[in-house]
Amino acid sequence: MEETIAAIATAYGEGGIGIIRISGENALDILNQVFVPFKENKIKERKLTYGHIRDKEETIDEVMAVYMKAPHTYTREDVVEINCHGSIVSLRKTLALVLAKGARIAEPGEFTKRAFLNGRLDLSQAEAVIDLIRARTDKSFDVALKQLDGSFSDEIKSIRKNLVDILVNVTVNIDYPDEDIEQLTYSKLKDDLMVVKASLEKIISTADRGKIIKEGLNVAIIGRPNVGKSSLMNALLKETRAIVTEIPGTTRDTIQEQMSIRGIPVLLTDTAGIRETEDTIEKIGIEKSKESFNRADLVIFIIDGSEKISEEDKTLMEYVDNRPCITLINKTDKGTVADEEEIKEKIPQAQIIHTSVLKGEGITEIEEAIENMVYGGQAKQQDSLMVTNVRHEELLRQADSAVADALEMTDMMQPLEFIEVDINRSYELLGEIIGETVADDIINEVFARFCLGK
Repeated sequence: MEETIAAIATAYGEGGIGIIRISGENALDILNQVFVPFKENKIKERKLTYGHIRDKEETIDEVMAVYMKAPHTYTREDVVEINCHGSIVSLRKTLALVLAKGARIAEPGEFTKRAFLNGRLDLSQAEAVIDLIRARTDKSFDVALKQLDGSFSDEIKSIRKNLVDILVNVTVNIDYPDEDIEQLTYSKLKDDLMVVKASLEKIISTADRGKIIKEGLNVAIIGRPNVGKSSLMNALLKETRAIVTEIPGTTRDTIQEQMSIRGIPVLLTDTAGIRETEDTIEKIGIEKSKESFNRADLVIFIIDGSEKISEEDKTLMEYVDNRPCITLINKTDKGTVADEEEIKEKIPQAQIIHTSVLKGEGITEIEEAIENMVYGGQAKQQDSLMVTNVRHEELLRQADSAVADALEMTDMMQPLEFIEVDINRSYELLGEIIGETVADDIINEVFARFCLGK
């Protein structure tokens, strides 16, 4: 018999409501021991019942409680939720009483782990739950929700089905070579494997975009002092965060802000102007700027368009090298003197945008450029098939590599027995994504990342 588990399911701290969740065979029995309905009302399945949590004659809290009978619950077990007042004192006292009546404290992620083990969710859907909880923008939330719905899992299952069909044909031709069956040609085998490989590569191609949607885009704003870096940060944040003056070197330290640009989580770093200086404090700021620059997924390089390109600008262009870059020719309201062709020559990959940040000109174009960089012109509707999990990406790449090995041996017309090994390996690796072939230690590691009440 599975032990009945319990935990606080809401975030710690003050709130209007705090929830104690109980799951397991004895959930209803424990509720009956700690909960006294108002005016002896009976507890009805899936209906909130008003009453009190009592420990002998002591009233602990005034609550609403609900009982949900298996299997139509999150864990596919009997589940009870007690809605207490959102005081940590009330929650702790109620939980302690529930534990005293026979439940044990749930391990991190154990409710979702039981949902997985009981077949309500596959492993990739279970991992989407934690992504849903940790989502920082509407876009990352939407992607996690779609994966929880099973769209990503369905695609993995479809590819595995294709591999099964190939394996069946291969196995039959190995085991019954003399029987009256359709002969599997190497040409047919190659065609079938190419279909699988194309499907895998399509999903893998979304991994970089998925990482950004989930973890955020690290953007560093660089440029020599007083070109408009702090003004740009304020404009993107739509609030005054960084100090803006006409004095070069006003920003002496890196300033970081979390924000959302068109649904994309962005960590924006306004760097101290990178230049030679004898000022000790400014030197420290410049070193931090270089560190932020080295970590950046995208560099926004700003020059003063009203002046000719300086030696400092040229030095910074060398820093950019081959990194993804948006170059802003700023202060165009003062006239444009900077040589755009020289910028293109030094940073050929850069998208050049003419701006007057202080006047709000070019901000929309910058946001569009960031969005286009993330999506690469691909349809946003495919978010449900986006790889956002590092574990999934690694397994997909290994599965793709196994199919590539099978294709290579097919081209060489190697014995089917050798080819079968790689096809089966790809099938097993994809099974690890959805939890059908995964080892217990991996399952435990996945759910250990969850909070206690989930």
